[in-house]
Amino acid sequence: MNKGTKKAEEKREMKLWDKGYELDRQIEKYTVGDDYLLDRKLVKYDCLASIAHAKMLAKIGVLSKKECADLVKMLEEIIGLDKKGAFAIAPADEDCHTAIEAYLTKKLGDAGKKIHTGRSRNDQVLVALHLYYLDEFKKLKSKLVSFQKVLSAFRNKQGNFAMPGYTHMRKAMPSSAGLWTQCFIDAVEDDLLLLESVTQLIDQCPLGTGAGYGVPMAIDREYTASELGFSRVLKNPLYAQHSRGKFSVAILHLLSSIMLDLNKMASDLILFSMPEFGFFELPEKFCTGSSLMPQKKNPDVLELVRAHYHAVLSHEFQVQGMCANLISGYNRDMQLSKEAVMKGFEVTLASVAVMTLVVEELVVNKERCAQAMSDELYATEKALRMAEKGVPFRDAYRKVAEEFKRP
Repeated sequence: MNKGTKKAEEKREMKLWDKGYELDRQIEKYTVGDDYLLDRKLVKYDCLASIAHAKMLAKIGVLSKKECADLVKMLEEIIGLDKKGAFAIAPADEDCHTAIEAYLTKKLGDAGKKIHTGRSRNDQVLVALHLYYLDEFKKLKSKLVSFQKVLSAFRNKQGNFAMPGYTHMRKAMPSSAGLWTQCFIDAVEDDLLLLESVTQLIDQCPLGTGAGYGVPMAIDREYTASELGFSRVLKNPLYAQHSRGKFSVAILHLLSSIMLDLNKMASDLILFSMPEFGFFELPEKFCTGSSLMPQKKNPDVLELVRAHYHAVLSHEFQVQGMCANLISGYNRDMQLSKEAVMKGFEVTLASVAVMTLVVEELVVNKERCAQAMSDELYATEKALRMAEKGVPFRDAYRKVAEEFKRP
């Protein structure tokens, strides 16, 4: 290599797939997209996976003990820098994986160049995402459990107050604040079951599957899976690539299921806190005002929770459509699934936290609830009491219906 060529290569940003030519800048910008920004969430996880991979390479003799120790030290250094917001990922890096390897190579020379032995960027991305997802699941579970506890405390304190139950947006039968609250406690219980199920899907280690067709060298996948805390190895390398879209859809379905429950609760609270109903009272500090109408106190937070369900659901549909009709193996389309899942987590975690605050400060107006308990709510009970005394139910039904006919 002559001096001019060497100098040009040093100036040009090196990529993991670099083959000695420079990519068109407009094409580069388009293909990178926002990955270099999104990947700030993945730096720690890529480093953790790289630490496990380096230890495995030392175990099979590809790295010396010193090279492994140096790599581990540098990767831990990157984790520390990232925690302080001091690890930069430039657009030219494409993603965190390139930025990390470039840092290692700059600091350690040949040892840094060896870290990618036995893996592809495909399985490198997958394992970082799996580790990120598992951490997000822990946060989500914690927030759901806290939400459930707050709901239980609300039920125990204010659940005895009777209130109307509605079907078709019309009064139907007697209900209570406790029955209403228990509905959402049970919903969270099912969401936790779904969370556990999706966690089991993600709790598989894809590291070592390469670009979808395995790695033609004797690596120890069980070792790296154990080092990273996975319960098992994701065995089939081609399925590892298929699973990216499938698992993303499963995660977003979980998140949209949680958001659907919050959507329903927000819709109820918007309606039942209206002055015309007044069953629930929201604290002023949760309400915003109007720039024109001085009297307004608006439940904007509930309206946004209600709307965010549709945003998360749209991410689910987006990824479902994106991963369909692709031939087997990796396709770059999957790059766009990353942002959808990350946004889904972000919105859902924030929404659960906000609704927890709302329920903590929510008040039942027992007087307004009692005033709304009008006679027609007891029509079904009246017909059933007649049926218990031997009157055919259909006759009892018609007799009671006559009493409630409008004049």
